[in-house]
Amino acid sequence: MPGFLGPLTRAVTYTRWLHIFLGSAIAWVIASIYPGLSEPSYIDWVLVGVTPVPLLVAAALVPVIRRAEGLQARMMLFPGHHAPVPGGEAEESGISVAPSASWRDRARTAVWLVFRLETGVALVHVTGQLIGMVFALVGANDQAPDTDGLLLTPPDTAWIKAPLSLLLVLAELGVLLAAGHLTAVVARRLLGPSPAERIAVMEERTEQLLERNRIARELHDSIGHALTVAVVQAGAARAASDPEFTARALEAVEETGRAALEDLERVLRVLREDEQPVSGRPTLTDADRLLQSARASGADVDVEVTGPVERLPGPVSREGYRMLQEALTNALRHSGPVPVRLRIAVDDARLVMNVRNALPSATGSTGRGGSGLRGIRERATLLGGRATTGPHDGEWQVHVELPLK
Repeated sequence: MPGFLGPLTRAVTYTRWLHIFLGSAIAWVIASIYPGLSEPSYIDWVLVGVTPVPLLVAAALVPVIRRAEGLQARMMLFPGHHAPVPGGEAEESGISVAPSASWRDRARTAVWLVFRLETGVALVHVTGQLIGMVFALVGANDQAPDTDGLLLTPPDTAWIKAPLSLLLVLAELGVLLAAGHLTAVVARRLLGPSPAERIAVMEERTEQLLERNRIARELHDSIGHALTVAVVQAGAARAASDPEFTARALEAVEETGRAALEDLERVLRVLREDEQPVSGRPTLTDADRLLQSARASGADVDVEVTGPVERLPGPVSREGYRMLQEALTNALRHSGPVPVRLRIAVDDARLVMNVRNALPSATGSTGRGGSGLRGIRERATLLGGRATTGPHDGEWQVHVELPLK
């Protein structure tokens, strides 16, 4: 099918045509009462396009009218796969279906209704004139030339009637395509999302990205910790050649793996949006299992806790648990089973957590970057606190301060 005939095979061409005509229906209903459509004068034709305007402006003040117009525009101006942007239909059309939420929305709706009215009235006039001219040229008009309502008198030359009729048909099709395209462009401008709606969509997308990042961090912390403990325990058991030590190592691997599987199941339930209740995320009150797995891996963990850890706010306690998990994982991964000192202090204003261990040796360090350490800093920042990681006084330190209010 040639390119210039392609639009004639698309449903969107005709649904847009119908949409424009429907926009002027109220004008013809009112005009049939006043000023009447029996031999109308030029002034009467002007009144056809002007009389309904106050009524349309008043209707635009009703919030739900914007929603109704948005739904019509989506279905008739952008039906199906003919919308220009791939994806969901709402994103394809760029048309909002939310009721008016501000006076700016009402004003845009009023302008849209008036535009749709005037475009429909103009299209009816142009279509009537072009089709009437074609009928007159082919001899299908049974009215006298002075009473047929045509603005131009068709020529009497026989040889020009056929090509002129074809040109008029093509002109009518061109007018319909141009009017449909113009209406779609204006609809996106006047019925598109308001600034408040765009901000709400951006905030929703930001929340989704933050949630994805949080899930990725949790998987990194939980699974990374379990794998680190398993690797350290397996290496220690092989080097020790002690059945009793090997049994303890396997037990530690089992406990750590089971905890990691619980975390993985919980995260997968969130991703599946399962309706079943999801078990609570671990908090600092559950830190004993982290310390036990670290000790089972050979690390000598010295712990000092001051203050009511159990009274910490949920978000602070949950994120604190993940930070501690990553700090212990980092120590085991890069330094091996070395002494680790953990200090947790809680008061009315803040939580302070400090984890220190020996610096990794040149052979013990993996040399890999610390995405987990970056995650600790990101978690602290999101909670309004701060975290520092790096060498300090000859040791590796992870220092976290989180506000409680």
